Amino acid sequence: MEEINLKELFEYFVSKLPIIIIAALLTTLVGIAYGLWIQKPMYNSYTTIVLTRTDSTSGTTDSNGITQSDILLNQNLVSTYREIIKSKRILNQVINNLDLNISTEELEKNISVTSEKDTEVIKISVNSTNPTDAKDIANEIERVFSNEIVSIYNIKNITIIDYAEEDTTPYNINVPKQIILSFLIGFILACAVIFVTFYFDTTIKSAEEIENKLGLPVLGVVPLKSISKNKRRRA
Repeated sequence: MEEINLKELFEYFVSKLPIIIIAALLTTLVGIAYGLWIQKPMYNSYTTIVLTRTDSTSGTTDSNGITQSDILLNQNLVSTYREIIKSKRILNQVINNLDLNISTEELEKNISVTSEKDTEVIKISVNSTNPTDAKDIANEIERVFSNEIVSIYNIKNITIIDYAEEDTTPYNINVPKQIILSFLIGFILACAVIFVTFYFDTTIKSAEEIENKLGLPVLGVVPLKSISKNKRRRA
């Protein structure tokens, strides 16, 4: 492997600095254009529910309060409830109720159901290109799910903590961050190309380089004359 002269490499990079800056600026402009006009903005809305103790027949909260066994039961139900929320039984009703032009599979991909560890709190998040649709779908999923649980388990143990609200800021677009990333990508790519060009460039650039590589003294240097000067002299 050929040794790299760091001084020559630095001087080479300095000579190519305008190219590096232009490349970085171009990728920055591309990143800004993509974020503002090409990339589709996505909005997120979520609703949270909590599992509570209820009477299995009347659906009212037990006056004795929640016991440790109730907490353990609800914690075991959390994972089951997460799967039920994303089931076709729930999502098909949501699509029909809101008259959505989307398939069940597509809707499921845009839904996230999570829960905090060792809690009975479930968070239903919905992503959509339309902020109003994200809010309406999240609230409708919660409503349909609450009704279906009553018919499935014959219990009413779901209480709403937060209703979904309309999000006004897309979560997938961050122009300042995209500007920085685009600039860095252009800068790094330009530097990489220039380094590769320098590394595989085998031309002799100076008399000193001949002495270093061949170990022979340079006796003289013949200057180059431009063609235009020769033509002028002949004329």
